Amino acid sequence: MHDVRAIVTDIEGTTSSISFVHDVLFPYARKHLPAFIETHGDQPEVQHWLHEAAREAGLIEAGRQEVLELLLRWIDEDRKSTVLKALQGMIWEEGYASGAYRAHVYPEVAAKLRSWRARGLRLYVYSSGSVAAQQLFFRYSEAGDLSPLFDGFFDTQTGAKRDPESYRRIGEAIGEAAHHILFLSDITQELDAARSAGWQTAHIVRAPLPLPETAAHPAYRDFDAIDV
Repeated sequence: MHDVRAIVTDIEGTTSSISFVHDVLFPYARKHLPAFIETHGDQPEVQHWLHEAAREAGLIEAGRQEVLELLLRWIDEDRKSTVLKALQGMIWEEGYASGAYRAHVYPEVAAKLRSWRARGLRLYVYSSGSVAAQQLFFRYSEAGDLSPLFDGFFDTQTGAKRDPESYRRIGEAIGEAAHHILFLSDITQELDAARSAGWQTAHIVRAPLPLPETAAHPAYRDFDAIDV
């Protein structure tokens, strides 16, 4: 790593286990979505996202039940929809606040983030989950409130994670030259896109997955192994 000034990290498979999102958060949102829409469906923000869901699906006139069934199907398909992510984030907020769960982070992550921050590095998150969901994730983590460590959060409203242009937009937003930014992810295609935008990259390969024999990006078992 050379002259890194800002670090942008993914969440699933990078700071945190994929299983927490898929085995805890997604089922919680699916289970509570019908009641959430029933009790909050008249709120302007919820109405906006329900309308956007219908529009995204090409439904000219859709009742609330039809939109609910659409959203449940999208959850089952793991659809990367900004609409779905926004509604899931609202439901997850209630779950976090009630103490139903705490977000998983790998053991070394919190200390390493604090160390990087103490050294003056700026920290950001870029994940497919909504910005609101990302903020909740780190605010209610098993390691305590980590959200103040981050200078900003980016989601798919910035652009697709496998599109180099998304990383160029983030670089402009944070006001940092591309070669001073390090991106952490467990997904090779995302790292490829970041590299195409001129960023430095670090491939996080958590055990028990094997380290790649020939790596297109520097590969690390955990955050402690990254030397910046």
